[in-house]
Amino acid sequence: MESPTVAAHAESAFSLESVRRRLQPASGGSSTEIFRDTLRWGADRLQTLFHEGAPADALVEARSMLVDEVLRAAWQAHVGTHSDGLALLAVGGYGRNELLPHSDIDLLVLHSDTGLERHRGELEQFMAMLWDIGLEVGASVRTVADCQNQAREDLSIFTTLTEHRLLAGSPALVDALEAALGPDHVWPSQDFFRAKLKEQQSRHAKFDDTGYKLEPNVKESPGGLRDIQTVAWVAKRHFGAGSLRDLRERGFLSKQECDELYAGQDFLWRVRFALHMLTGRKEDRLLFDHQVRVATLFGYVDADSTLAVEQFMQLYYRNIKMLTCLNDMLLQLFEQAILDNAAAAEPHIINERFCIRSHFIEARRDNVFREQPWALIEIFLQLQRHPEVHGIGASTLRLIRRDRRLVDEGLRETLHARELFIQMFREERGLTRALRRMNRYGVLGRYLPDFGKVIGHMQYDLFHTLTVDEHTLYVVRNLRRMAMQRFRDELPFCHEIMQRVPRRDLLYLGGLFHDIGKGQGGDHSTIGADTAKRFCLNHGLSHADAELVDWLVRNHLLMSLTAQRMDISDPDVVTEFTQKVGSRARLDYLFLLTCADIRATNPKLWNSWRKSLLEELYRASATAFERGIENPQDTAEVVSERRQQALALSGVPATDAESIWSRLDADYFLRYTPEELAWHLPALLQARPDGTLVLVEEVAERGTTVFVYTLDRDRLFAVTTGVLAQLGLSILDARLNTTADGFALDSYVVIEGDGSAIDGSSRREEIQSALCERLQPATLESVRVSRRASRQLRHFDTPTIVRHYADDTRDRTVIELVSGDRPGLLSLVGEVFADHGVRLDAAKIATIGERAEDLFYVTDATDQPLVDIDAADALCDDIVDRVKAMDDSP
Repeated sequence: MESPTVAAHAESAFSLESVRRRLQPASGGSSTEIFRDTLRWGADRLQTLFHEGAPADALVEARSMLVDEVLRAAWQAHVGTHSDGLALLAVGGYGRNELLPHSDIDLLVLHSDTGLERHRGELEQFMAMLWDIGLEVGASVRTVADCQNQAREDLSIFTTLTEHRLLAGSPALVDALEAALGPDHVWPSQDFFRAKLKEQQSRHAKFDDTGYKLEPNVKESPGGLRDIQTVAWVAKRHFGAGSLRDLRERGFLSKQECDELYAGQDFLWRVRFALHMLTGRKEDRLLFDHQVRVATLFGYVDADSTLAVEQFMQLYYRNIKMLTCLNDMLLQLFEQAILDNAAAAEPHIINERFCIRSHFIEARRDNVFREQPWALIEIFLQLQRHPEVHGIGASTLRLIRRDRRLVDEGLRETLHARELFIQMFREERGLTRALRRMNRYGVLGRYLPDFGKVIGHMQYDLFHTLTVDEHTLYVVRNLRRMAMQRFRDELPFCHEIMQRVPRRDLLYLGGLFHDIGKGQGGDHSTIGADTAKRFCLNHGLSHADAELVDWLVRNHLLMSLTAQRMDISDPDVVTEFTQKVGSRARLDYLFLLTCADIRATNPKLWNSWRKSLLEELYRASATAFERGIENPQDTAEVVSERRQQALALSGVPATDAESIWSRLDADYFLRYTPEELAWHLPALLQARPDGTLVLVEEVAERGTTVFVYTLDRDRLFAVTTGVLAQLGLSILDARLNTTADGFALDSYVVIEGDGSAIDGSSRREEIQSALCERLQPATLESVRVSRRASRQLRHFDTPTIVRHYADDTRDRTVIELVSGDRPGLLSLVGEVFADHGVRLDAAKIATIGERAEDLFYVTDATDQPLVDIDAADALCDDIVDRVKAMDDSP
């Protein structure tokens, strides 16, 4: 839909006369160079105008006008002006005069029954010329009857054909086409509306019903240009509206809404134009590869607390949020006008302010929010209390958009508004839906100004896949699902614990506030905790309740960091963790929030391994609280219990088990569950002393586990991890043990490189075979990992930092590595350890999006910590140098 000013801008962007002058010598001949030069000149001129800040609507129409003139001149040169029975039409986006540098140029050659045969040769020459001059077009050749038949069968073809402009040829054929496509013949407006609504719903579902992904599609994602086009198509079909201005004149849009739609469309067009310009091709995805450069083109620069790209993407996400809201409102208004399914319905009165009509909540009078601004909060509480309601009526949504400015400091300080808002969390049912609508319609960020700061805020990494506000609402959603009976099988253990939580509303508040401090500089947990406590006290919660929410927000990362970064098989680690938690009740709250947070951060993060880690830490901590944290469980006691349980599970005679277990120290029994110990035992009894045993199986709770038993040798870790990397696997966990007589028992939890689980026995057999082959020789040879990092990983430049420090409780040295993740990184580290005579005792592998954050527990050849500081420094420097060399190699 074009704005009223487009024609004027296009005229200044391109002089129509100058284009025609350039093409004039070609109009009587077939010189392809003149056409090529004109297209190149036009492309260069458009880029210049973009950099000069020309409006996007002027740019897309100027590009369309340029192509129009080239096609008309080419048509005249080869087909002629007297082409009876033929018409050349622009269709689709080009038919709307919306053409970006590399957009599809869709043409329709409309012909009569005899017109095609009379001009077949000329048309072939015309099409060949377009190819020669570098103008890639998509052309269809049809009669009016063909168009009608295909449009009747295919909604997308019909939609494309309705957006047509005559470029050259017979106007009579165009008139016939319009008549054939009329609602009396194909797609009556009611059917068309229903089909387009279903089409949009299906399209949104492909993007998980959110436009807030890390790499959104500017055209197809929710809130993208396609949503504006859907409104335009429906408006044109039913109302005959050719522009947003027409909708405003018909009362469907206010001036402000019309201006917002134009502004949103212009912004998205400008983003698409930049993508086409930067890539030199049709590109509608805001990939990581392009985001930084697009942000620079839009004039953003890095600030102290936010990167330029984060500032730009926040503007993008806020635009699509606004467009999504307008799309909701307009399609609902259209539904009422086209399907007439609400006008005659009798309202069900809720109270003096609201009623329900045809499954939508409506305000009973236009000034309800102006008279009682707290009703802007109440309407979302009513949405919770009436689960049969589909949403908020379009006319009421318009009132919310008009009056949401009334949610100001004065309203936030009123007791009634505070009671209504806090009641939403105590109501529980429908909380997620209410908060989502509250955020989408611009009320939540006004009621909670700190939440308003994180709306659309993205973090430029591969770890956080959603904006902070969307992630936060997913956390609340995950917590709600843990409480609901119909989702009990999703996470049974979490559901069981949730039933014991006495105050779920406090947990939901913890979820709402846990990331609210992001983007403000400083520790977001501390900032968020202070904000949460202030909110709780202002909203009438007791000091004890406020302290709990404060503690949850302040410590929401504690459990995940402990489970993933520390050796939780060590009783001392568990003791330290329980001391920080303080009580079993807090443990329950923290465990549930941690699970909900990880699941909402990145869908690839939540897997059986992470789930098992958190549950293992929870159970160990719960046991510690039962005993009393002042009376921690003795290591020998833990080992004895696990041995007894494993023995019972395995069915192996005690004397046989002892022949294996006597060769192993306490660490082995601490690092594995009784179920895993029972799995190892029969295999170890049958293993040949001079052979290599490799098991690859699905282990309950852990996921696919690779277990290696072989003679311990230099580079064993390097070769094993290298083989796994070359197979395209990612390692989630590595547990390493050595028997008293020099055999290694190493265990690796693995997934596919794309984050999916290992699928099928054939894949497990492939892993087993590859490892057996490479681990057989007495002297192991290094593995060259030739797999390349993914496109997304290559885009990030994470500096490599390696440091060492003492692990005094276990007489080891810790080597901490932070680096960009890449295939073969662990193998490289293992090679460096071998070259420096360092023995690897254990490893904690953590991949955080594009970052590898790994801990290696090492000793020297005599099983002592690295006391020579210079040697330890040299080891760390060598890792950094080799990682850099890996990146520099072809």
